[in-house]
Amino acid sequence: MALMTRQFSTVPQSDLDLIIQADHWNPFTVLGLHPAPAGDGARGWVLRAFLPEARKAGVVDLSKGEPGKLLPMEKIHADGFFEAVFPDRTGPFPYRLRIENHEGHSWESVDPYAFETILTDFDLHLLGEGTHLHSYEKLGAHLVTHQGIRGVRFAVWAPNAQRVSVVGNFNHWDGRRHPMRSRGATGIWELFIPDLCEGEVYKYEIKSRNHGYTVQKSDPYGLASEMRPRTASVVWDVDRFSWGDKEWMATRSARQALDRPMAFYEVHLGSWKRQVEKENGFLSYRELAEQLVAYLDQTHFTHVELLPITEHPFDGSWGYQPVGYFAPTARHGTPDDFAHFVDHLHQHGYGVILDWVPAHFPSDVHGLGYFDGTHLYEHADPRLGEHKDWGTKIFNYGRPEVRNFLLGNALFWLDRYHIDGLRVDAVASMLYLDYSRNPGEWVPNMFGGNENLEAIDFLKALNEICHREHPGILTIAEESTSWSGVSRPTYLGGLGFSLKWNMGWMNDTLRYMAKDPVHRKYEHGALTFSMIYAFTENFILPLSHDEVVHGKKSLLDKMPGDLWQKFANLRLLYGYMYGHPGKKLLFMGDEIAQWREWNHDESVDWHLLQWKDHQGVSQLVTDLNALYAREAALHQIDFDWQGYEWLELHDWENSVVAFLRRGKDPSEAIVVVCNFTPVVRYDYRVGVPTAGYYREILNTDADVYGGSNVGNQGGAWAVREPHAGRPFHISLKVPPLGVLFLKAPKAGDETAPA
Repeated sequence: MALMTRQFSTVPQSDLDLIIQADHWNPFTVLGLHPAPAGDGARGWVLRAFLPEARKAGVVDLSKGEPGKLLPMEKIHADGFFEAVFPDRTGPFPYRLRIENHEGHSWESVDPYAFETILTDFDLHLLGEGTHLHSYEKLGAHLVTHQGIRGVRFAVWAPNAQRVSVVGNFNHWDGRRHPMRSRGATGIWELFIPDLCEGEVYKYEIKSRNHGYTVQKSDPYGLASEMRPRTASVVWDVDRFSWGDKEWMATRSARQALDRPMAFYEVHLGSWKRQVEKENGFLSYRELAEQLVAYLDQTHFTHVELLPITEHPFDGSWGYQPVGYFAPTARHGTPDDFAHFVDHLHQHGYGVILDWVPAHFPSDVHGLGYFDGTHLYEHADPRLGEHKDWGTKIFNYGRPEVRNFLLGNALFWLDRYHIDGLRVDAVASMLYLDYSRNPGEWVPNMFGGNENLEAIDFLKALNEICHREHPGILTIAEESTSWSGVSRPTYLGGLGFSLKWNMGWMNDTLRYMAKDPVHRKYEHGALTFSMIYAFTENFILPLSHDEVVHGKKSLLDKMPGDLWQKFANLRLLYGYMYGHPGKKLLFMGDEIAQWREWNHDESVDWHLLQWKDHQGVSQLVTDLNALYAREAALHQIDFDWQGYEWLELHDWENSVVAFLRRGKDPSEAIVVVCNFTPVVRYDYRVGVPTAGYYREILNTDADVYGGSNVGNQGGAWAVREPHAGRPFHISLKVPPLGVLFLKAPKAGDETAPA
């Protein structure tokens, strides 16, 4: 094949300059194989390559198969622009580039600019209108075979960029080396780089139309990340993991039905346990899987709820300021390791919930903020786009591509990692335009109100799509206001969440429990108020990480009194919580009565379990979880008055409350009696609806829990004498700062206790 030697380039000088300066909006019109331009004496085809690392370059012609014929290329520009003209060629032909660097090393590579477009017009249409439910399959970095060649396909949305390049170790982080193809008005840039493998680190170098602003960004859709403090994304195949949780997935809908027991163990993986012997390092996902399953087997929680495990740069954010929305944090291993973590828990019968953060994101330079030299993911107006309290940016929910990013991210964790539910963080901050803002610091909606209409629409779509695509998963709102219908279906005007954290119950109860018992009678309303609204939502009762940090003290240290009373009050709190309607959530360390506040840099204080009082609290939580799961009356009807009846509401003078919990079978009933003072209540009458023997099935004051062992020797017989409007009553010895659980007799069961 003839090769024409030329002293000038076939590419216009303006295009040549743009390529060398890394300013060309579409390098595919210059680089690669093209028909020779007419009018300059050239004919046939011309091959161009920009190879800054090359001293010499050649073309390996593969048109007749391997090994191919090597033909030299002419260096047109000193910075590494090479060209070869093939005058007798009438069409394109297969080839490779032969590169020799300045140290004399040589190799062959496939030209990235020899490939056709990657994303289809239909993909671009769906991405543009924000309806591509699996956007993460198209954007980001993916190992693929394209036109018969194995490599990595990159795609990123940056509509205001003048140029976008893929940079990494493979090209010495040189933004001139792999500029991407623009897909026009869609704002999407793409490039297939052959021969790249899993584990390659990369970023996007973006040069904006905005005054030439240039920055290197992590991939918004990156599937893995480097270990902090490094911030590059990592190429990873998340589809190869072999799952073994078929049984769990087949039964998940039934396990997570609203009439089933759900006791969530909230865990920060970075501080549940640390490797003290290895400079206080992190446990791996695989180590955590083994140890958490053993612990859950012991304590009988049903689910683990993980503080955000999406990649984040700052440990002190606890994961709530994520950058890598699609990447499990590298602190504990690879994406495969995290998949193993979920799979292992599923195979042992435990659900995995992720804390998910669509409310805001940090302003780290490598993240989403000011992504392409404009406010792309966030609002430009700080009255809409900034959380001053947290120093973070607020997503622009009205932009289709941003909605698509977040909706696709939610589905990604459900699709690819079999996650059983998402606890959506900071929902209140999304719902209200004036959240934590003074007058003049926010912009009303089109109707003059403070509701964030775009965020509301997004949350409704999120819940509709997630529940449609993955029936049986849970969506859980951390929502701290009186917004109506958070956990009601969207077709009834609700937001569509499965469950909502009951922040009112948490705040009122902890404030009440912090009072000295002698003063609690004056705060009785704080204790009983929750039942006024208990069935307006599907509630979880949370004693979460937020209550044991920033000077709020640990739960144990919040309790009043001397040492014995502190532990008794904590046992009382847990007993009351497990009797109260609603699913349950405890943060790690609460179940062993940790003394100090949670420290994200240190392990839970497991050494406390050498002491009897801490052992007692741990045993109580274990027994409460088992009782809660075993007794239908404590979990089947959590969200309706049919499952609840006050037995003693007004005894504020003695700070005692009593209530009845029922299952779907009315004869499945549990009487719960709570004494919020350190005074034993002798012969305390509680009206009950049926005759028979009420068996004491749990007493938080039992000696095994560290209590004073005041009880009723197994239970009490109902007396046929009316009390408090009931035809029968039981007379009890109610322990100090204690809770009694008594199982009501089946209808007609008059047999004496064994």
